[in-house]
Amino acid sequence: QVRLVESGGGLVQPGQSLRLSCAVSGSIIINYTMAWYRQAPGKERELVTTILSHGSTNYADSVKGRFTISRDNAKNSVYLQMNSLKPEDTAVYYCNALIAAGPRWSWGQGTQVTISS
Repeated sequence: QVRLVESGGGLVQPGQSLRLSCAVSGSIIINYTMAWYRQAPGKERELVTTILSHGSTNYADSVKGRFTISRDNAKNSVYLQMNSLKPEDTAVYYCNALIAAGPRWSWGQGTQVTISS
C-alpha cells in the first residue's frame, strides 16, 4: 500500500517562503509524473504543478515564477519551494503521482499552508 506523507506547511506572512516535502513509501516514484495539488477552504482540489520523470516541469499560472517543484528519486521524495507567498495560496497541499486517469494513489493527510499577516 502506497503512503504519501506531506510536511513543511505552516503559518507565514505574505511575501515569505515555505518548502514542502512529500515522502512516498510503498512504490517507487522514478517512472511517475509527480504533482502537487492544493485545496482551499470551500474549493475543489486543484493541480498546482507537475514534474515529469525526466525533470520537465509545469505550473499553474497562479504560481508560475513563485513556486518550484523538484524531485529526489533516490529519496523517493518530491518537494515544493514556495516563494513570495500570497494569502490566496492558503490551502492544504497534497502530493501524488499523476497518470492519464488522474491521481494515482490514495491521498495523504496533506500539509496546511496559511498565509496571513
